[in-house]
Amino acid sequence: MLRHLSIRLLVILPLVCGLLLGGCGTTTGGPVSLQEVREFADASARLGGYAELARRYRDTYEREQPYLSPAADKLARENDAKRKAVFEDFIAIQKTLVLYMQTLSLLAGDARYDLSDRIDDLGNGLKANAESGLQQRHITAYTGLTRLLTRVIASGYQNRSVETMVRDGDADVQVLLDAMISLTRLYYKTNENEKKTILGIFDVEIPFSTRNSDRMLVTLAKVHYLNKASEYKLVDRRYELALQGLTKVALGHQKMRENLGKLSDTEIRRLLANYGRDLRTIRDGLSGD
Repeated sequence: MLRHLSIRLLVILPLVCGLLLGGCGTTTGGPVSLQEVREFADASARLGGYAELARRYRDTYEREQPYLSPAADKLARENDAKRKAVFEDFIAIQKTLVLYMQTLSLLAGDARYDLSDRIDDLGNGLKANAESGLQQRHITAYTGLTRLLTRVIASGYQNRSVETMVRDGDADVQVLLDAMISLTRLYYKTNENEKKTILGIFDVEIPFSTRNSDRMLVTLAKVHYLNKASEYKLVDRRYELALQGLTKVALGHQKMRENLGKLSDTEIRRLLANYGRDLRTIRDGLSGD
């Protein structure tokens, strides 16, 4: 009888263990089923480019100043003060979204981040600014997302899930990504004005410098012109890539919000994998020459 009981146990125990392990995998989703969420969140956090473009926007006057007339210089200095006044707010938006994506990655099972000391990176608040395009809805979204991050990180990520984070954060994430897209367009427009100012001087002055004594000066001016034109061409490409990347992040997060509870489904995983791949490609473009 004991022999028959032992045989039954040998047959039944593997089945019970299989059911228990399978049940656990279905309940938690497991790290494998959320791999694409982690990769998308990581790629979003590491997109890069935006901070560099924000600094370029802040430092516009330093590049323009040698080419400006005294009258133009006065207005340029006023614009310089305005840009520097809003720079920290622009960077605060980026830092908050990066921290959100890092937290999302951690919740999806990635243990590479210890974010407890990043709470200090969150600013005290934004200021509405008609000239920069920051509106009250952006300020409200920033406040909402910083509160969510503070709550999640301070709790040690206990009783939190990817689904909860995405559901609670999506509305604010979308508004702040919209703000970053608008600000990037502002940077782009400012750069266009700078380009017209600087290259325009050469376009006007070089044709009138026809004396033999000006030959060397004209040659140097043409070389400088070509260098500046190449610089602006490269920067223009960075603006285009940054806008593409921010749009991809917004679309990917929207897809997660629309498919809560189905993030481990094959189709959603495929979509997120594609977004993550595209973001990595854009990041490579932003970091290249």
